[in-house]
Amino acid sequence: MSGIPVGISACLLGKEVRHDGGHKHSRFCTKVLSHHFDFQPVCPELEAGLGVPRPAIHIRRFGDDLKLIESKGDTDHTPAMQAAIDRLLPELSQLRGYILMAKSPSCGMERIKIHSEQGQVQDRDGRGLFAAALMKRYPLMPVEEEGRLNDPLLRENFIERVFVYDDWLRLEAEGLDRQGLIAFHTRHKFQLMAHCEKTYRELGRLLADLKAAPLSQIAERYIQDLMAAMTKRISRGSHMNVMQHLLGYLSERLPQADRTTLVEQIEAYHRGEVPLVVPMTLLKMAQRREPVDYLAVQDYLTPYPDELGLRNSV
Repeated sequence: MSGIPVGISACLLGKEVRHDGGHKHSRFCTKVLSHHFDFQPVCPELEAGLGVPRPAIHIRRFGDDLKLIESKGDTDHTPAMQAAIDRLLPELSQLRGYILMAKSPSCGMERIKIHSEQGQVQDRDGRGLFAAALMKRYPLMPVEEEGRLNDPLLRENFIERVFVYDDWLRLEAEGLDRQGLIAFHTRHKFQLMAHCEKTYRELGRLLADLKAAPLSQIAERYIQDLMAAMTKRISRGSHMNVMQHLLGYLSERLPQADRTTLVEQIEAYHRGEVPLVVPMTLLKMAQRREPVDYLAVQDYLTPYPDELGLRNSV
């Protein structure tokens, strides 16, 4: 595998598959993320046989049903789209994440217009038919819209979740056992603490007795709660708390001047004066100089490749 397999709306890779024959090329995806992700492009509307170019479509509500209807007409493409969804979804189980095109009646993750039977806008809180089916079928999979990746916090959160989910699926593929589950939790415990200390404590208790229930049940609850917690944004205060924990493991090995500098930069980050990369770089340098075995396995220190530069902006 050359990179982590991640699904993506085909138009974001510059493929001219939109209804007007155009694309929505994302240079961040093709120039940055493509060095680490093995993108698997999908255009649900093409898969449904709608062709290029094609009439614009939107979602209409008929009672409890949502249907994909041509914007200027009454042609119903719902059966074709549903057939495409049924065919595509089983092929996506190996993906570690998905990047969707916003505002699309097939791929939009949120804020999609829902129309009445007559075609008037009723509300704007819908989800594209393919996106809804994808997220229902794979609720643990990190999913994000390309436009939201312009937000540094959302971008960092999504990519962090992709790497955690990849680690989990590789663990499952190798054969999940008690030792593997504990090792996984150990790698990600400080990430979890940063995202949600409550879940961190709950999952610690869950893993304290791995004989209380079948391992498969414990693992299912564990990964569901972990991935849900990982969607929560990390506050500066939470990052500071975790970094102070890490410093506690290192402090006895560090010269006083180095400890003082680290404390100052952690506090400067908390005040918003420097980005996260500053105190994290100092922590990693301290760990390299005076290695602590327990910290060497912590993914919190390097949750994704440094060259992505994600912590430069958070």
